[in-house]
Amino acid sequence: MALRHEPTAPHHSVQDALRVLEAVARRTTGVTDTELARETGLGTERLTALLRMLRREAYVEHAADGAYVTGQAFARLGTAQGHEEALRDKLQHTLERLRDSVGAAVYISRYVDGEVKVTQYADSPATPKVNEWVDFRCSAHATAVGKSLLTQLDHDGRRDHLARHKMARLTSRTITSDTLLLSRLEAQPPTVPVLDLQEYAVGTVCAAVPITAGSSVGCLALSLPVRHAHRLRRAADALNRNAAPVLLSLTI
Repeated sequence: MALRHEPTAPHHSVQDALRVLEAVARRTTGVTDTELARETGLGTERLTALLRMLRREAYVEHAADGAYVTGQAFARLGTAQGHEEALRDKLQHTLERLRDSVGAAVYISRYVDGEVKVTQYADSPATPKVNEWVDFRCSAHATAVGKSLLTQLDHDGRRDHLARHKMARLTSRTITSDTLLLSRLEAQPPTVPVLDLQEYAVGTVCAAVPITAGSSVGCLALSLPVRHAHRLRRAADALNRNAAPVLLSLTI
C-alpha cells in the first residue's frame, strides 16, 4: 500500500522545528537565538514563533543567560526506555490543551494494520466525545477521522479498505456510493480539513486534519454538537494551525 505524501502546513512547521531542536541539542552548553538563526537559516519572525512553541511544549528551555537548551519533554521523548509512556503522556497533555483552546472534544487516530483506530482523545462534560454507536473501524466512509485517513492512502489502498467494509447508511447524509466517496477523497486537498456534517451520527459534526509521520498514517480530529456547527470551520482551522506540536511529538 502506497501513501500520498503531500506536505501540509503542520508538516512544514515540524521540519523547521526539528532543525531548531537539532541545533539546540548539538550545543549542550546552550545556543542564542542569533546563533540559531545563523545555523538554521530561518528568519527572525519564523524562528521566534517556533521557539515560543518549543518552549511551551517543554522541548527547549530559556536559560538564565538567555541561551536555549533542551527541555524536559525532549529529554523524556529522546530516550528509548519509557518512550511510549512519555509519548502518550505528552500527547494527552497537548490534546487537553487543544480541547480547551478550540472548545471541542479532540482525538488522535491512526490507520493500523488496515483499520481505523482512535488511539487517544480528550473530552470534558462541556465538550463530550462522540458516542461510538457504530464501530469506527466499520464506518470510515462516514466519519471525518476515517475520510482523513483514507485520503492519505493511494487509490488501491482506499479500494481495499472499502472492499473490506460495507458502506452502510448511518444517517440520511451518509455517502454509500463508493464511486462518489472515492472521487471526493481524490479531490480533497491535504491542507483543508475533512468534514463530517452529521454523516456518522445525527446531532454531531466533526473535522479532521492529517498528521502523517514517516510511513504512519494519522489524523487529528474534533467533534461538536450540531448546535455548535457554526463554530466548526473556525475550530477546524485552529486545529490545523495547532497540529504541529502533535506531529512533532510523533516525530521525535
